[in-house]
Amino acid sequence: MKETHIQTLGISLTTFYIIFIAWLYLVEPKSLEELPTKAQTTIENVTTKTQVAIGTYEVDQAKFNEGLKAFRADNFIVARDNFEKADTEKRDAKTQFYIAYGFYRQGFGKISNDDALFKQGLEQINRVIALDKNFKSDDANLQIKTPVELKNEFEEGLKVTASDFNPLKVLRERK
Repeated sequence: MKETHIQTLGISLTTFYIIFIAWLYLVEPKSLEELPTKAQTTIENVTTKTQVAIGTYEVDQAKFNEGLKAFRADNFIVARDNFEKADTEKRDAKTQFYIAYGFYRQGFGKISNDDALFKQGLEQINRVIALDKNFKSDDANLQIKTPVELKNEFEEGLKVTASDFNPLKVLRERK
């Protein structure tokens, strides 16, 4: 072997060793059994970040479908959890819209709305608007199709007005 090949191999092995030690300090595995899990998580995170950087990021369709099934069954906590797992980088407007809509549907009340859920939904819908201000849902089951309409529902739900004390309010329908 040539001297330059040996030097290149030595530098490569040293660099790999330094990266491996830095990675161990970064993920802090508690035992050797935990090491493969941490490695897999790190690889998935790096892969996702790379996909975002090069523009090929897609949501996990299986998790999205699970979330949609839970959403349609009015199980909004499970639905939001699955949607968040489907779109870990929070880059897909459709998935983020469903998360916000889940906050709306769960927080909607016949007598009063849940302000905490509506505030979370408002933050979420602002994220959707930042991702795609022209987003429009193609889901026929949703009465509210755009982020602007949903944002208006959140803002109106957070306001305290005289109409909040109207006894006929219990007859209103959730969208």
